[in-house]
Amino acid sequence: MASKPELKAELLALLAADLDTLEKAHRATREGATHEEAKPENDKDTRALEQSYLARGQAARIAELRASVASVSALVSRDFEGRPAPLCALVTVEENGTVSTLLLAPGGGGARLDHGAVQVVTPASPLGRALLGKQEGGEVELVLAGKTRSMQVLRVA
Repeated sequence: MASKPELKAELLALLAADLDTLEKAHRATREGATHEEAKPENDKDTRALEQSYLARGQAARIAELRASVASVSALVSRDFEGRPAPLCALVTVEENGTVSTLLLAPGGGGARLDHGAVQVVTPASPLGRALLGKQEGGEVELVLAGKTRSMQVLRVA
């Protein structure tokens, strides 16, 4: 398995790539909204207005991604063996016989790192909230979509 600094670098690269892609799309959307051909032809033509709404949403997502990059960059990789799981902890859990390794990070939730061996979870997610502060040997129980999931924390590193 990759080390925490390697996982952090991989996550930062994914976030930077997402940010670059979204910034390019935002520029194109903004240009489309202000282009002279986008001017309404009649009172029912809302193309420019729709483009401006899309550009505003993209700008908000860009701000979120920039904050995620800054937060992940600031993480300090340490060993948390025997301590409650904070941000930057690698948490290994077992659920119904399946073992998973999760990286608690402030951004990049859902990303898979190290060729899919590690999944990123954030405190904004129910699973991330449930894992924060858990220690090795602890139980995690959460209800998602009306179904209860139970996990055993095997390791906090």
